[in-house]
Amino acid sequence: MKAYVVTTGVIFGLLVVMHVWRALAEGMSLAREPIFIAFTLVSAALSAWACGLILRSRRAPET
Repeated sequence: MKAYVVTTGVIFGLLVVMHVWRALAEGMSLAREPIFIAFTLVSAALSAWACGLILRSRRAPET
């Protein structure tokens, strides 16, 4: 399961980077669209959640 969480975290992180890059390349008018903002924020939240799960699993003692 750890490989899945790492993979999805990286994919969602790359999606956020691409959204920001696209907003900068196409101008700020794209960043004003609600659906674009929603997708970017959801992707960022899912990437952060995956990173949190990975960090939490490293701190937990293995039994």
